[in-house]
Amino acid sequence: MTPRPGDLQIATFSDHQVITQANPLRKVMRRVGGGPADDPIARAERALADLSGEFAAWMNVEADRLAEALTALRRDGVNEDTQGELFRAAHDIKGDAATFGYPAAAAAAESLCRVIEHAPDLARVPDEMLANHVNAVQAIVREGAQPGKDELQRALISKLRNVADEYLAAVNRDRPDHLEAILAPSIVPGE
Repeated sequence: MTPRPGDLQIATFSDHQVITQANPLRKVMRRVGGGPADDPIARAERALADLSGEFAAWMNVEADRLAEALTALRRDGVNEDTQGELFRAAHDIKGDAATFGYPAAAAAAESLCRVIEHAPDLARVPDEMLANHVNAVQAIVREGAQPGKDELQRALISKLRNVADEYLAAVNRDRPDHLEAILAPSIVPGE
């Protein structure tokens, strides 16, 4: 459908023109009700605020799931199922924790995901490294967003990430494709 000449507005400037076409949908649009227009962003923010009281419980469930995955990996050994569940539990926390108000837990889980993803053999990863990541997530979730904990949490996450990066760089020294990914900066917000 070509616009009629009267439907276009042309504003001319010294170095360009701005052409604005009238919105033909205005003629066929009908407002329902006399109230203000629906604001889906505001509605979503209200829904999120209504659910925010449940965030701590959800994070506790996720932290427990992560601990159970590590327990299963220790008990049953490293196999596709145990490694996959540990990764999924950490990945879920990495994705949800910042939204739920636990950005430090997201950073710790992201570091654990990197170890699982980039270690050539998860069975050779020191148990202490895996346990430290899981314990950090649990402690951050347990302590919640208490005043004065931010600096301590940042220091903990920084130490976890540095130890994990040093380990991954050492075990992947003969795998340059993995080294590039390992040395890339974190994608977790606020880290």
